[in-house]
Amino acid sequence: MANNPQGPEGNYDPAGSTQMFRAFVDDDGGRQQQRAAAPSSSGGPRIGVIVGVIVAIAVVAGVAWLALS
Repeated sequence: MANNPQGPEGNYDPAGSTQMFRAFVDDDGGRQQQRAAAPSSSGGPRIGVIVGVIVAIAVVAGVAWLALS
């Protein structure tokens, strides 16, 4: 078994999951700020989706018009 020290509360964590979780949370702190800033600067994919939907509707309307005429 791993020889893990006791946590700050004095509770022994044999698996070390508390220490791994704290390391993950502390490591993720810097990335959280980067993710929060990303949506405000990226409007490109949303515009592409809107244009794609409009093109798809135009294609379906064109096929329906050719089929009915």
